[in-house]
Amino acid sequence: MIQDELDFYGLKSTIRVYRALDMGLYNKGVCLQLLPSRVTYGGVSGPDIRHIIKESLRGGTILEDLLVRGSDPQERIVLRNCGQIDPDSIESYLRADGYSGLVRSLTEMTPEEVIEELKVSGLRGRGGAGFPTWIKWSKTREPQADRKFVICNADEGDPGAFMDRSVLEGDPHAVLEGLMLSAYAIGADKGFFYIRAEYPLAVERVQRAIDQAREAGLLGENILGTDFSFDAEVRLGAGAFVCGEETALIASIEGRRGSPEPRPPYPSVKGLWGKPTSINNVETLAAASAILEKGGAWYSGFGTEKSRGTKVFAVTGKVRNSQLVEVPMGIPIRTIIEDICGGAGTESPIKAVQTGGPSGGVIPLQHMDTAVSYESLQSLGSIMGSGGMLVMDEKDCMVDVAKFYLNFCVDESCGKCAPCRVGGFQMLQLLEKIHSGEGSMDDIEAIRQICRCMQTASLCGLGQTAPNPVLSTLKYFNNEYIALIEKDKPLAKAGLDLSEEGASW
Repeated sequence: MIQDELDFYGLKSTIRVYRALDMGLYNKGVCLQLLPSRVTYGGVSGPDIRHIIKESLRGGTILEDLLVRGSDPQERIVLRNCGQIDPDSIESYLRADGYSGLVRSLTEMTPEEVIEELKVSGLRGRGGAGFPTWIKWSKTREPQADRKFVICNADEGDPGAFMDRSVLEGDPHAVLEGLMLSAYAIGADKGFFYIRAEYPLAVERVQRAIDQAREAGLLGENILGTDFSFDAEVRLGAGAFVCGEETALIASIEGRRGSPEPRPPYPSVKGLWGKPTSINNVETLAAASAILEKGGAWYSGFGTEKSRGTKVFAVTGKVRNSQLVEVPMGIPIRTIIEDICGGAGTESPIKAVQTGGPSGGVIPLQHMDTAVSYESLQSLGSIMGSGGMLVMDEKDCMVDVAKFYLNFCVDESCGKCAPCRVGGFQMLQLLEKIHSGEGSMDDIEAIRQICRCMQTASLCGLGQTAPNPVLSTLKYFNNEYIALIEKDKPLAKAGLDLSEEGASW
């Protein structure tokens, strides 16, 4: 019907219509949003369509009777094209100003100026560590080598996470452009997409994007008539969580067993096949392509002083509207959970939010007004991570939560270092002992000691951060551990539901 009305007014060739995946409106009936103005109309019926096209699209008048008031706290930068363009078409990406950042970089900027633009933007790695992207690119550019590489880390393994998958499936060219920009900045001529094999559609679309870019002359020799030559290919991961760690990922691409290596030397000095290598995750590269298109100062206008830009979160669990959100850094957790995602999805109140996946911590209800940033989440015993956000209600047992995530880390440990291999298993046994009602207060102290050992002596981030869910639940929900240890204390007082129906894990 919309297409017919556009045709009637002669607008069919100039205005495109897309079905939105999620506009964050759940009680407004059929909604329609005009871009780029973001004027949103709700409760739209058939007769309203012609009125909107005639008065609003053609005449520029805002229709007050249909207008949905209130600003959307989301800001789409990484997700700017997802749901807006055809991901299988390079022409669609070009119409959305795609590859303009690459053109600008290759024709108007030196590699050093590209890195400086990233520095101005304040972009930090969105894979979890939050390391400044410009420093990583600069450190990889410095070494003299006959060859350098760039890698897109798309080995998304956190339970409940689907951020990278959505970007690769919805806007693969934006990530490819970001990979090309990183290659130009550091002087690399070859790049790899390391994608988990469980994402077949993402693999298919990234490969198609590479083929289309090559056919368009954007990959290969002397791109855009410059001295820059670059090509890329896809490598599949076999589902090992530890291969999200940089040195394990490199080993996997080389055909070796995916297990971490001691650092230094860092990949920026000795990476893939012993050559300097820059590794960035999907979200970082998608943001980089937007930054080189619109400028570092533009990007730094979002977020906080130390955490610039936006962050994509996959919000799941006991929430009314599980979804992917992209919000400016500094927004309160409560705004994400209640205003964007609709609050509790069950009759039971929200109890806590877990951020950062298996490496993150549990944040209780009293800290929901904490602003989202690398520093603030770390101060609560959690981390930003790649962007998982799991909501839990009063029926969830926090000991179960800690046990679930620790069990995941034990299963996914490569076993190379004893603190992670042995410590994780020992701690899991103690948690199971407490959960079964056979534990003691000495067991809690033993758990704390093992946590300290794993944090300080583990070889890679998996073992170093695996204690986070356990330590955060001990910090904020210690009463639930005590309730299980003191068997004569009614479990109901600790807010636990350990029945088969009530257990969430």
